[in-house]
Amino acid sequence: MREVVNNTKISVVAYTLQRLADLGIDRVFGVPGDYSFPINDAVEEDQRLTWVASANELNAAYAADGYARRRGAAILSTTYGVGELSALNGVMGAMAERVPVFHIVGAPSTRIVKQGLVAHHTLGDGIFGNFEPLSGAACCVSARLSPENVVLELERVIDKALEESQPAYLVIPMDLALMPVLGIPLKGSVIGTIRQRQSDPEELNAALTHVLNKLVKAKNPIVLGTRTISRFGLINTFEKFLESSGLPYATSPMDRGILSESHPGYLGVYSGDMSQPAILKQIIQESDLVLDIGGLIQEDLNTGIWTDGINPKSLVSIRYDWVQSSGSVFTSVALQDMLDGLIDAKIAATSNCYWNESRPVQPPAFLKNTGTGAEQITAKYFYPLFQNFLRSEDVLVLEAGSCMLQISSLRLPDGVDMENQTLWSSIGWATPAAMGVAMAQPEKRVVLLSGDGAHQLTAQEIGVMGRYGVKPVVIILNNSCYGIEDMLSDRNHEYNILAPWSYSKLPIIMGCDNWWCARVESVAELENAFKDINMQQNAAYLEVVVPASDSKHIAQAIVDRLQKQHTPPDSIE
Repeated sequence: MREVVNNTKISVVAYTLQRLADLGIDRVFGVPGDYSFPINDAVEEDQRLTWVASANELNAAYAADGYARRRGAAILSTTYGVGELSALNGVMGAMAERVPVFHIVGAPSTRIVKQGLVAHHTLGDGIFGNFEPLSGAACCVSARLSPENVVLELERVIDKALEESQPAYLVIPMDLALMPVLGIPLKGSVIGTIRQRQSDPEELNAALTHVLNKLVKAKNPIVLGTRTISRFGLINTFEKFLESSGLPYATSPMDRGILSESHPGYLGVYSGDMSQPAILKQIIQESDLVLDIGGLIQEDLNTGIWTDGINPKSLVSIRYDWVQSSGSVFTSVALQDMLDGLIDAKIAATSNCYWNESRPVQPPAFLKNTGTGAEQITAKYFYPLFQNFLRSEDVLVLEAGSCMLQISSLRLPDGVDMENQTLWSSIGWATPAAMGVAMAQPEKRVVLLSGDGAHQLTAQEIGVMGRYGVKPVVIILNNSCYGIEDMLSDRNHEYNILAPWSYSKLPIIMGCDNWWCARVESVAELENAFKDINMQQNAAYLEVVVPASDSKHIAQAIVDRLQKQHTPPDSIE
């Protein structure tokens, strides 16, 4: 909803920030720069917004990504050229993972541009605007704001970014930023109250009829829930659908945590040959109806290196704005309307569903630690203890890398949610993202699990956490190498070896007061550390030393299947 604001003396930049703050955003992540000073100043003057000075633009983009996942949207601010390009990888990751981040860039004044003056942060040729196609390509919508167009353009950009749940790119020349808005300003609503998608009634009716007919005929239907559900704020609706239908469900690795894994209908983590429990692959393949809610991303690591094997004739995908079932495609159909329609239809699951007593299927069990305490910490001991360490309502932020491969065998305790970046898999994402998650939901405990290789890329953000009083639990697995790369390549390559950091000292060095810090090497030390962390309220930083050899080399046949760099044997005559 929008309403007219009578004050027409507001500047372009102040109005832009106020309109975005209407969505419920209360932080702006970024790095200041002279071209973006009008933006920086306006943030400080806005009572609803707090500036978060990230260590660099890439970290700011990652942090905005984490914040937007929990809050619904985020604001990122950088300066022209060097700043926006430094953030580009993080914004592109938000694009891939469907996270709405509003990237606001302060540009040189139009007086500089019109004269073709040679200015800093350019290529020295008097040409401006040549970076906009690059930054714009990382977003689903973009606009260059001015006093004349800011009201209409902002509505278009906001609508599109929320409709697609992807980033938006806004450029504001610094002289135009301070000019008054020419037009009637609007005030919007908090993102949770905004309808992100509308359906065409005829297409919706046809899609619902098609899916309901399939459900009625199905003997052993099963649901795959995806992160798209949470991106569009439909977790409660999804849960109501499961309750009304009685259907069992599973998730892929990147989609875990959308509902508590103690949910009675939850079967486990579906990932082809790497499914947990292993029987889940067979269940999916034998199902005569796999109802994909949100659109399963059939990415290599998400599907057991493309071993998912879902029968296309059994698969019905209800995506964020369209439905596909074999050769039938229904367009302009909103996910929310489909779920509401399925709930209203009151379809009850058949008696042959896999979660009932006739064919019990249990999700991955809680792991057991059988150590005596003196053992060196390995995955065998770490993950059972880590699983028991997690508390209800924690948000686990998981880094891409070797720890991601281990998590599938771990069952998340009741109420634990998880954020990861499986698709884009930009190592280093998780440390700043954890800060963004914590700022978006300060009432929750955020637990970051990262390897040392990824952490070295973005560890500066630990100091930013300390500055703003963020209190995460940071757990760094130190094996002195890029573990996932070591698993995929031959051992002992020099390029996989890391600089030897004293990780547990980083918070102190970076000015983080009252942080609990420790370094552990044995199982007993790890057990005691987890107990200590759970007994105190401050931020915690735990360095866990594990042997590099614990990251087992992946079989060459699996590596070949992942990389597909060799000629298939059966193609050789």
